[in-house]
Amino acid sequence: MMLDTALCLERFAWFIGRHADLSVEALALASDPAYVSVRNRFSATLMESVTCSENGSFVTSWGYRLGSTDDVESAAARLAFLLAALPA
Repeated sequence: MMLDTALCLERFAWFIGRHADLSVEALALASDPAYVSVRNRFSATLMESVTCSENGSFVTSWGYRLGSTDDVESAAARLAFLLAALPA
């Protein structure tokens, strides 16, 4: 069965939205690869783009694996930590 990366990224964006310090700048599901762009609301420089690999991993633009699509909430929390956001 193929992984629905668009659905996974939508879920990731939803969990990111639960962090008060983070905002989803873009949810680009039609691009190749599809990605979510997230930034810390209180910083012009703390931002990251995240993709979803075919094997079910959320990966930052610099190749850091945030976690699995099996636990989207934890992957979003890991990005929040990296972007110096307060816990949800």
